[in-house]
Amino acid sequence: RIVLKNAVEKIVKSLVDNPDEVLITEDANGKNVTIKVQVAEGDMGKLIGREGRTVKAIRSLLYAASQKHGKRFVLDVVE
Repeated sequence: RIVLKNAVEKIVKSLVDNPDEVLITEDANGKNVTIKVQVAEGDMGKLIGREGRTVKAIRSLLYAASQKHGKRFVLDVVE
């Protein structure tokens, strides 16, 4: 789980203008793991992407990882 959190953190930090303001937390509840991402206000659009494509791509990676690990990973973007 820690590896996925770190992977999401690297991806998000590479996308935004203010990588120092990226905050990622992980909340595990049985087989469900929620990864919460918080970025600076001006970077929210970069994280979500045009028509939500960027955040959908990150969620797709988490879905593929969830199949391998037998858990359900959810990416939650926090304002």
